[in-house]
Amino acid sequence: QEYAQVSYPGQTIMPKNKGKGGKNRRRGKNENENDKRELVFKEDGQEYAQVTKMLGNGRVAALCIDGVERLCHIRGKLRKKVWINHGDIILVGLRGYQDGKADVILKYTADEARNLRTYKELPEHVKINETATFGEGGDDDIMFGDDGSEGGSDDDAESEDDM
Repeated sequence: QEYAQVSYPGQTIMPKNKGKGGKNRRRGKNENENDKRELVFKEDGQEYAQVTKMLGNGRVAALCIDGVERLCHIRGKLRKKVWINHGDIILVGLRGYQDGKADVILKYTADEARNLRTYKELPEHVKINETATFGEGGDDDIMFGDDGSEGGSDDDAESEDDM
């Protein structure tokens, strides 16, 4: 049997959707979301760096561990898939012909950067962003005054009584 398509006045006939979605469907997928990848160490012609400034147009300014600030270009494979932010630890490939420029090869997660520090690849003074260090101390110098005493006013009252 063949069915005739009924059209009403002012109605346009649209083709039926046969696909599984377009660009936005692919955009939503994150292929390597929580993959545990192997820790990549630097090789010859590579250096660890920390992003100091986002420059736009796929470029960042990064302070390399050897102390040189370099203009780094984010390669196309990372450009729209891996988001690089200020303070991130990255692996850059140095250019033999331009010392002031480098190419971003890899972005380390905060956990990977901490592992690099424990392996003595990164110096201790490098601050790693997005660290969720809530239970690792560092708040010993904060005094709230809810330990029973009223901010040392008891001592002041005693000293006034002595006079």
